[in-house]
Amino acid sequence: MPRDNMASLIQRVARQARITFRSPTGPAFGENLHRLQQLLDEVRAEDLHLAPRGPSAAAAASGGPPWAGVVPPVSYMHICETESFSMGVFLLRSGACIPLHDHPGMNGMLKVLYGTLRIACMDTLPAGAAAAPPPPAAGSGPCLRALFRSRQHYTPASPPCLLSPHTDNLHQIDAVDGPAAFLDILAPPYDPQHGRDCHYYRLLDGPPAGDEPPVLPREVWLVETPQAADFWCGGEPYPGPRVCL
Repeated sequence: MPRDNMASLIQRVARQARITFRSPTGPAFGENLHRLQQLLDEVRAEDLHLAPRGPSAAAAASGGPPWAGVVPPVSYMHICETESFSMGVFLLRSGACIPLHDHPGMNGMLKVLYGTLRIACMDTLPAGAAAAPPPPAAGSGPCLRALFRSRQHYTPASPPCLLSPHTDNLHQIDAVDGPAAFLDILAPPYDPQHGRDCHYYRLLDGPPAGDEPPVLPREVWLVETPQAADFWCGGEPYPGPRVCL
């Protein structure tokens, strides 16, 4: 696609997202979602005026992760938001991780712009689906049974990663071998007042979601945890073409 049409591309993504998620239970939702996925698959880092970032010299000299104590491990660039969806860019420093978390009642789409992401996806299982009680290590946090469905690597050449209210709704995102960025659409946006708050979890049995798991899919126990002390998300201005809705 010619570079002088790039502004229209991100504008068309936003317009299609508005159409798609205006009626997420309507008869045309599947067709609209497919069209949105096709548009999102076309987006590249340069379309949003982004370039891959390396660690700064000052950060690298600290001796820890290149971002430790200097900048947030993850930053967010807000693009637009309506009642039905939000869209923005997440930037992960080398070695950064967005811990295992959920998206209650939400659809989502994630398109890698640069770098490589390892994404572990899980589904919550219905209450009473567990054949055995949670392990003693659960502690006092709320537990739930989940299906660890997949763990895949995504690059700019990969199609978007999709989640729905019932499929792949919990996921962990790790930057692999360098910094990474992805365009993110959530529908509807997080809203604690309407029951759409973000909850964090950790695996109670088996290796962490970022380690090499046994054969998937498999059932696992999760325990709800506070946000990790070494994870926080900063904000940065969005440098790309303006989106108007």
